[in-house]
Amino acid sequence: MHDYIVVGAGLFGSVFAHEAKRRGKSVLVIEKRNHIGGNIYTENIIGIHVHMYGAHIFHTNSKRVWDFVNKFATFNRYTNSPIANYRGEIYSLPFSMYTFNKMWGVVTPEQAKAKIEEQRREAGITEPRNLEEQAISLVGRDIYERLIKEYTEKQWGRPCSELPAFIIRRLPVRFKYDNNYFNALYQGIPVDGFTDIIEKLLDGCEVRTGYDFCANREELEALAEKIIFTGPIDEYFGYCLGHLEYRTLRFEHEIMPDTENYQGNAVVNWTDGSVPYMRSVEHKHFYLTLETPGTVITREYPSEWKPGDEPIYPVNDDKNTALYEAYIALAREKCHDVIFGGRLGEYRYYDMDQVVLKALELADRVFAED
Repeated sequence: MHDYIVVGAGLFGSVFAHEAKRRGKSVLVIEKRNHIGGNIYTENIIGIHVHMYGAHIFHTNSKRVWDFVNKFATFNRYTNSPIANYRGEIYSLPFSMYTFNKMWGVVTPEQAKAKIEEQRREAGITEPRNLEEQAISLVGRDIYERLIKEYTEKQWGRPCSELPAFIIRRLPVRFKYDNNYFNALYQGIPVDGFTDIIEKLLDGCEVRTGYDFCANREELEALAEKIIFTGPIDEYFGYCLGHLEYRTLRFEHEIMPDTENYQGNAVVNWTDGSVPYMRSVEHKHFYLTLETPGTVITREYPSEWKPGDEPIYPVNDDKNTALYEAYIALAREKCHDVIFGGRLGEYRYYDMDQVVLKALELADRVFAED
């Protein structure tokens, strides 16, 4: 018998498993994939720690979270400064005075704000009703047309006029010459890769990879008193109320052993709709001083999710939110020894630091009750 079964060896499950083990609990970790780490899994390819499920840059304003992750890794000082490629024109991200200067030739914040306000008035926007109107009100029509519209429609597979405004509220807009995308107090990349962190978190726990909890539920539920489930909540219930919807990504990795520097930046957003992928990532640039003769590029192709695909972005519209709430009600009624957590268990998009904090706070609550 174990005190806990943790379903999912991603960041949430691994942090909770570590905290449980630290408190003397016996933990069994079950992972459907053939590796630990979930979407932050990194793999060493030609001497480069490749982010196999897209770029992951750790950033946080929480000292508790930063101190916690630094127990398991040495972080470099990498600062996320992506660029956008629109039909061969390069623009700085986030949207800052560098972007406004390239787009309009303005040089002061006052000039940039005046240009945005002019385009907002021309569009007749007072209260943004959808993503398109929200974006134009934030950065003007020119930037929306070149750097947001086609990129966002690739990501979500829907016209921007049909997407909710809240999606774009996470967009950093700064009237400064500042290309620090996250603008977080702490940020960086673990020099030994993210998988190394997960290995250290899970040290001392029994871990089974390539093992499907739902396919072996009867056997596994007999092995522990409590379950922490970080997979899709609708999968736990056999999709009895229907499937929650996601957007997904396909990751195409290209090893270039004879190319030292392919794109000159870690992350490039391809905002032209005729380019089928959203981003290209050159992983060696995450590591600042890394010198290797070759390089590795990952391209991210968005698509509609279907059962069997990897769920990436929850579609938090009214229909899916109502369905998620129905599953939560079912969980409260029938699953008193199961806790649902993480991005899939809670059907929410989380940054990595939010995942760590959520797992630590869950551990605080659970073990305070003990």
